[in-house]
Amino acid sequence: MSSSPQEKSASSSIVEVENLSKTFGALKAVDNISFEIQEGEIFGLLGPNGAGKTTTIKMLTTLLRPTSGNAQVCGYNIFKQATEVRRNVGVVPQEYTADEDMTGKNNILLCADLYGIPRSNSKPHAEELLRLVELEDAADKKVSTYSGGMRRRLELACGLINYPKLLFLDEPTLGLDVQTRTKVWEYIKKLKEDYHMTLLMTTHYLEEADSLCDRIAIIDHGHIIKIGTPEALKESVGGDIIVMGVKELEPDISSDIAQLSLVKSVQKKNDTYRIKAEFGEEAAPQIMDLIRSKGLHVTKVSLTKPTLDEAYLELTGRTLREEEVDKLSMFRQRVTMRRARS
Repeated sequence: MSSSPQEKSASSSIVEVENLSKTFGALKAVDNISFEIQEGEIFGLLGPNGAGKTTTIKMLTTLLRPTSGNAQVCGYNIFKQATEVRRNVGVVPQEYTADEDMTGKNNILLCADLYGIPRSNSKPHAEELLRLVELEDAADKKVSTYSGGMRRRLELACGLINYPKLLFLDEPTLGLDVQTRTKVWEYIKKLKEDYHMTLLMTTHYLEEADSLCDRIAIIDHGHIIKIGTPEALKESVGGDIIVMGVKELEPDISSDIAQLSLVKSVQKKNDTYRIKAEFGEEAAPQIMDLIRSKGLHVTKVSLTKPTLDEAYLELTGRTLREEEVDKLSMFRQRVTMRRARS
């Protein structure tokens, strides 16, 4: 049964999260997060493995009951109106869920059956979705014959079968090669531009968040650290980043570098100085001259404009790229083990 209009949010926000938390024993997986998602935008949760991204999606799709806090999704309360929430959202999970012994088309139709969609409606819609993700030629082939990229595209089609107002994408390109990842990006952009769909996606790929998301929430250890557009997050770094490698570990000349007029901050780790500066092209030669004047030897120099990785480092104290290899390795191990058991 549908809820009355009075129970639905009058806001243009399609998602409203207020002080949401989830605790597993002593572990606080999600810690008092709040944010809103506007209709028609792609909103990203950017963070490493274990940051709380998947747990957040499970709470917002009513698969996991929050420990505290509340949320409205598509105008419905996740506690009181869970059925309505599920009817209005689609989910593309991180793991492959399609039945390998069934065809791609039949997997989509099965999802439609679970939503109670009549076959008279689901069959033409399934064919439309297969065309969208370019699987029409493989529609009648068993999923066991699909490549990883084809499986990911099939999962996307399954998540769209119920005409969702809001689509949740949990690490949509994890484990895919660069070419296939780019193709999935095209589908995601098409959903927003041609179908005017709202999407919430989790990712730990910086390029993915930068390319796709209208706004990004940087999440770490269950906390949302900062929310903003990719441009605003990068600008928050506050300057160009210069990395100088020095042959000698001592003396530490951080305080000398910090006194240069264009330099805003200096951090030293082992033999490397990370320097934030205005007009990096002008500051870099000045810093090199200073290092040499101290009788030290420069071994490497790099200058980068602010990136999302630099923003993440600025906000959390470490780079997100440090997490990427471990995450991909773990994903591949899970896929290998699952196939070995089947």
